[in-house]
Amino acid sequence: MLVLSGLKVDLPDERPLEEIAAARLKIAPAAGLKVKVLGKSVDARRREKIFFVYKLGVLLEDERRLLKRCSNDRNLALYEPPPAVKAVYGRQPADGRIVIAGAGPAGVFAALTLAEHGYRPLLLERGLPVGQRAEKAEDFWRKGNFSPEASVQFGEGGAGAFSDGKLTTRLNDPSIDLVLRRLIACGAPPEIEFEHKPHIGTDLLRGVVESLSRLIVENGGQIRYRTKLSDIKFEKGRIKKAATSAGDINCAALILATGHSARDTYELLLARGFELMPKPFSIGVRIEHPQESIDKARYGVWAGHPKLGAADYSLVWREGANGRGVYTFCMCPGGLVIASCSGEGEVVTNGMSYRRRDSGVANSALAVGVAPSDFGTRPLDGVEFQRRWEKLAFEKAGKDYCAPAQTVGSFLSGVRPELGDGSLSTYRPGVRPASLREVLPAFAADALAAALPHFARKIRGFADKGALLTGVETRTSAPLRIVRDNESREAKGKAGVYPAGEGAGYAGGIMSAALDGYYTALAVMRKYRQP
Repeated sequence: MLVLSGLKVDLPDERPLEEIAAARLKIAPAAGLKVKVLGKSVDARRREKIFFVYKLGVLLEDERRLLKRCSNDRNLALYEPPPAVKAVYGRQPADGRIVIAGAGPAGVFAALTLAEHGYRPLLLERGLPVGQRAEKAEDFWRKGNFSPEASVQFGEGGAGAFSDGKLTTRLNDPSIDLVLRRLIACGAPPEIEFEHKPHIGTDLLRGVVESLSRLIVENGGQIRYRTKLSDIKFEKGRIKKAATSAGDINCAALILATGHSARDTYELLLARGFELMPKPFSIGVRIEHPQESIDKARYGVWAGHPKLGAADYSLVWREGANGRGVYTFCMCPGGLVIASCSGEGEVVTNGMSYRRRDSGVANSALAVGVAPSDFGTRPLDGVEFQRRWEKLAFEKAGKDYCAPAQTVGSFLSGVRPELGDGSLSTYRPGVRPASLREVLPAFAADALAAALPHFARKIRGFADKGALLTGVETRTSAPLRIVRDNESREAKGKAGVYPAGEGAGYAGGIMSAALDGYYTALAVMRKYRQP
């Protein structure tokens, strides 16, 4: 197969890709050419003329002859498959179960990998199966009935089960295709394999998660819900037992994939002598606009074209050479702002979209970088920093899980907070007018105020007076890292314990967490022989 990159196709062009590729390569359309889409993105830099940019796999009978004729074409090359990652099995017998704590992307892919190789892992999840947690979440959003162990943060699928199912990653990893193919086999749309910014959608993702769990069980693994890791017991410097709410488990290896909101697990690890170190994260708010206005700003006269769908954006701003960074995060076209707290008396926002992205409202986090120097150098100082602002947001909005919000106009002018006509707010249980400067650190509020006019120069109407800001966004990533060895992936000084995923500080989204879980499972397999 040949790879043809950078193939630009005008938005209204309805010709088959085979015909377009044949014309680009100057060969007859009837030459038996077949194509496979390997990549697809949108070039909307010139709004009056929008292109789809393709990377195609090209199949034809005499590929090398064409490659020789087009030897000066830098966008044509012979396909080279990514290097395969091979499983290596260790020789040490496992003197207990291989246990994974946490059924988010890292935990699920770790468990699935181990199960498929015959290790019969035990996957523990403190929360509920994804279908039940969806019911609990809807009840919370409608009525404010909060249940900590049935929250958006805990349960099968992890926090990512209530997002957009975004699979965008900056990693260039040979195993990305493996993860994508797994997701497609479990019901994800086939387009995720080649889209530049692939997404599944929260509604479809739940079914994908259920299918992944079934695969784990079908391959010999076990899953226990409502089972919380409560302690880790060691003997002669290595793990001996995993204590849980359902009893102790003899444990040869424990993969910690508990997510960035398992604050009680962080406290347990600190008490048991694990090395934890604070790391940067972000804090901010959610901003909402009519999706139609974002479509027009990004696509001009082509806004609303069925081939384009709801427009997204990605914005970054930094004040001066050493200034604080502000960026958009987890942008959800046609989405919803959702209540995402994991503890009582907290307000935490996040964004979510369904597959069709048809809510009519665009939202994104406006996130401001936070460094350890902003909150302290002790391992749990970042957690306390997050908790402080979450509790303030809860108090300022009425102590019933409504969220503090105000228009961009009232935020920038400093006048009495207002919500405008309220039509933009998608957050449930609801929002109340409150000054966001009272629920954000001063440096974050100042940075947001400085960044908004800059973003408005990138996207017309972004800082419109009626756009709505809702706080607070605090769970952009883990506030600490569980230190592990680069080679063995074991926690430093804690043999048999393997921190993994976003909660351990080694990932930042569904794809990177799934990959980290996969590679952590391979590390466990390198040590222990197959049962």
